[in-house]
Amino acid sequence: MEYDLIVIGGGPAGYVGAIRAAQLGKKVVCVEKERVGGTCLNWGCIPTKALLENAQLYKTLTARAGEFGIQVEGGVKADWSAVVKRSREVSERLSSGIEFLFRKHKIESVIGEASIPSANTVLVAAPDGATQTLHAERILIATGAKTRELPGMEFNGKTIIGSRDALVLPELPESMIVIGTGAIGTELSYIYHCFGTKITLIEALPRILPLEDDEVSTAVERAFKKRGIVSYTGARVESLKASPEGGVRAAITTKNGQQKEIDSAVCLVAAGVRPVTPAAEGLKLTERGFIEVNDRYETNLPGVYAVGDCIGGIMLAHVASFEAVQAVEAMFVPGAQPKKAQHVPGCTYCHPQVASVGRRERELKEAGVAYKVGKFPFQAIGRAVAAGETEGFVKLLFGAENGELLGAHIVGENATELISMPSVALHAELTDEDLHATIFAHPTLSEAFHEATLAADGLQIHA
Repeated sequence: MEYDLIVIGGGPAGYVGAIRAAQLGKKVVCVEKERVGGTCLNWGCIPTKALLENAQLYKTLTARAGEFGIQVEGGVKADWSAVVKRSREVSERLSSGIEFLFRKHKIESVIGEASIPSANTVLVAAPDGATQTLHAERILIATGAKTRELPGMEFNGKTIIGSRDALVLPELPESMIVIGTGAIGTELSYIYHCFGTKITLIEALPRILPLEDDEVSTAVERAFKKRGIVSYTGARVESLKASPEGGVRAAITTKNGQQKEIDSAVCLVAAGVRPVTPAAEGLKLTERGFIEVNDRYETNLPGVYAVGDCIGGIMLAHVASFEAVQAVEAMFVPGAQPKKAQHVPGCTYCHPQVASVGRRERELKEAGVAYKVGKFPFQAIGRAVAAGETEGFVKLLFGAENGELLGAHIVGENATELISMPSVALHAELTDEDLHATIFAHPTLSEAFHEATLAADGLQIHA
């Protein structure tokens, strides 16, 4: 065999798996059809967050400068092309960083489309049409997922777009319909809103951010409404077609059964993703098209493993990286018992930010679990007041009998950073008493976590 491991896909699952195998002394090659870093680094998580930083800074300067005693004479203007350019430069820098890590660990990198024609074999078709055949003891599929197109709403890159198009639109549209309000749709809609695009959200489920705790979703929807973002929840899109003005017209049925037409310059479809799988004779897939794996991340093909979004489950970059390490150690570390991801934090980088880990309140109710709630607002936290970011709260769920932490839900400034604390607490199986006895630095936003813990037992100090 030429290699110990061939990795197909260079995203957070693929490049992490390749590096871990190299750390174990294995000879590794990674096949990526575009550039290492995958969708997350090049067309997802990273460029989106770069745009969000620009958007939030612009929004603060245009809407709140006076609040902070800052005078902006002549007004503030945004150069959209420069904004997009910066986000691409951020992705470029981090992609180059992954390429450096590959060189450091002596991992070979091949650009092209991979298929698995037979056992231990990967065929790579390069962009110029040339092909090469690679052989390895094991193969790791980490091909991820991509935005799902809806019937009758296929992307054209101009008026009907996916998330990738939204990152590089040449001009800011005056208006945008966003179908789907998960993390992707919510984040991108907030970016465009900050730069002046009129946003209309359409969500089939009862709330925006439907996977979050109900109170959190409601808080974000209220914040968006206050900012002028229109939301139609519990709504169904009946059709999407060209409008007389040259944009798009969406015909929807609202949750009350009302028929409504909405015109917009652009429609962003962010209603989920579908798996990307390489051509592989006999590879077993689930009914939804994801690659089927066992507890060791093995597929039904001998020597072929799969991790990340292409196997379904919790489709987040940090889960994909975790699974890649588990799968590689299952392959090459004698006696290794791979784990499945647990206590996975989820983050949405709109404003206010949203982050959660563990169980939601509605799940506990449905399961008949006895629990207690500790909730504390940021408006009572000194650091939040000083920063002018008092929107939101920390909500913690504890077992009623033993006080074990069951779930944490945060909406507000830096929620995506604060969520790591309850993630550790869940993993360590800490109780409310353990957290009562923990000293939190003052003044910090993390004090809201401590106060919410105290509030579960009616012991909060500052409210």
